Amino acid sequence: MNLLLLHDPDALAREAAQQFVDLARTAILARGRFMVVLSGGSTPRRMYQHLAATPLRDRVDWSRVEVFWGDERGVPSDHPDSNYNMAATALLDSVPIPQHGIHRIAAERIDRASAARDYQLEIARAFDVDDAGPPPSFDLLLLGMGADGHTASLFPGSEALREGRRWVVNVEAPQRPPPSRITLTAPILNRAREVRVLVAGADKAATLRAVLEGSHEPETRPIQLIQPEQGRMIWLADEAAASELEPAALASAGGGR
Repeated sequence: MNLLLLHDPDALAREAAQQFVDLARTAILARGRFMVVLSGGSTPRRMYQHLAATPLRDRVDWSRVEVFWGDERGVPSDHPDSNYNMAATALLDSVPIPQHGIHRIAAERIDRASAARDYQLEIARAFDVDDAGPPPSFDLLLLGMGADGHTASLFPGSEALREGRRWVVNVEAPQRPPPSRITLTAPILNRAREVRVLVAGADKAATLRAVLEGSHEPETRPIQLIQPEQGRMIWLADEAAASELEPAALASAGGGR
């Protein structure tokens, strides 16, 4: 388990933003561009706000950054519930990223199954790979975790948890408005070179303990599906979220900068 313990949500967001900058530099030097999957949620929003401000915004070559989303809700792009809208407001509107580098999920379309297929095609085109072949590898995958153990829009008991071929599917979120979603699936999520899971708040503490210290039950704890094939996965948690972890786990956790 790779766990980085931060004092509070803002410290967590600052550390995640700095890691974004470091990984962007590494990817651009190695491959000429930085392909990153963004997440929704309040903690990523703080992270994006730090990235949008100096000095961090000036340390990224945004012309070589391409952004994707782990999931999207079935609402227009300017809706308050839209993950795209949140990222645009907090980050993308404030940095010189080219429009062709922004790969939004059109989850507001009525035919969401078709929209999911089209997003898989868009990912394939961006990476110049066959959409019917093995999924490509994102340089960075940002994820959150819900109090029920879901991540992206992979919810407990969902058929999407058992998807072994498609990279993108449409799903219905249980008891969460808006229920209609589009999400990336485990086959492509687990190809990422770097994964960062951001977890903040005492309401996540029991779940974080169960996920990290309990049995492997991805049907009820979908975040446990995320097991990078060759990449590195690091959990960033604040003290409240980590408050129920065993002392040994906390003793081995690293600290932020």
